[in-house]
Amino acid sequence: MFTRLMLAPALALVASAALAGAPETKITTVAAADLPPAVIAVVKAAAPGLVIKEAELKARENRRYFDVEGVLPDGAEIEFDLLEKDGRWEIVETQRDIAWVSAPQAVRDAATKAAHAVAPVRVIESTQNNGLVIYELFAAGQPKTPALEVSWKNGVAKVLAEAWPH
Repeated sequence: MFTRLMLAPALALVASAALAGAPETKITTVAAADLPPAVIAVVKAAAPGLVIKEAELKARENRRYFDVEGVLPDGAEIEFDLLEKDGRWEIVETQRDIAWVSAPQAVRDAATKAAHAVAPVRVIESTQNNGLVIYELFAAGQPKTPALEVSWKNGVAKVLAEAWPH
């Protein structure tokens, strides 16, 4: 715990440099019962038995997203980010929380190289619909915006200079 508290400020410092200029997002909470039927159909097809717990409609840079959070039959929590394209909803990102030690070693090494001391208090593994995985690292006291993001695909890890668009 002491190490986490001491190292989190180093990760927080990266936020201002690495993810500066993140686009502004308008967020509206949506009750599960009020989700469009097309959104429900897409997430239920991806995760049969999903119990939807909450949802948000997000508008950012002329794009509309639904973030749909729920619980799978085995109790695991999951979130689907859906993007509206040509009037249809498609999953562009599937997210789950993981322990930092569960991230690939190359991802942890890239983050450490960028921030020198990394001890995120939360890590979200965000799998994109093209197989790319984004690891979102959150610093203490910054629960809304990742302090650092690292991409991972085909064994290659890269610290992102800009916020991932989804």
